[in-house]
Amino acid sequence: MSDEQNTEIPTAPFPGDDNPHAAEFAVLEALKAEVESLKDQRLRALAEVENIRRRADKENKEASQYAVTKFARDMLGIADNFARALAACPPALRASADPQVAAVLDGVEATDRQLLATMERYGVKQIETDGKFDPNLHQAIAEVPGGGKPPGTIVDVMQTGFMIGDRLLRPAMVTVARRGDPIPDSVDTKV
Repeated sequence: MSDEQNTEIPTAPFPGDDNPHAAEFAVLEALKAEVESLKDQRLRALAEVENIRRRADKENKEASQYAVTKFARDMLGIADNFARALAACPPALRASADPQVAAVLDGVEATDRQLLATMERYGVKQIETDGKFDPNLHQAIAEVPGGGKPPGTIVDVMQTGFMIGDRLLRPAMVTVARRGDPIPDSVDTKV
């Protein structure tokens, strides 16, 4: 055999062996463990920063969407007064009214429409009051004879309700058809 073939392949020394480099390998292993720990901490910190950013964006969006809530609540009183003024003059009386009075009523009606349109532009919308009573949106102030409407149906609206975004600003105050009212004669009960 030649001298080149008899050379032994050196094996990597391990920290436990009687090796002069054992301490250096122990330091290297400790540094690798510390790098892994720091990588884990970095990923967790990045995830936390991303969560904080998302939360801040959501809070910012909600703050801008609902910032007008107090102002909108105050404006509802004005809208109610316009509605009362218009309801006080029924269409038959309005048609026969003096032209100056009719002009004032037209102005009140136009102002009411503009107020409601402006509030809608800022996310304040009227609650629908046609159909079934919804306790999340409506406040029942009385149960009345339904007049042919099914029980639990809205009969009359006493005060319009409003939403701002997806939150209730003010519930609609309504009267609801009473349960157990006799069925009107016009309804066919034969099966």
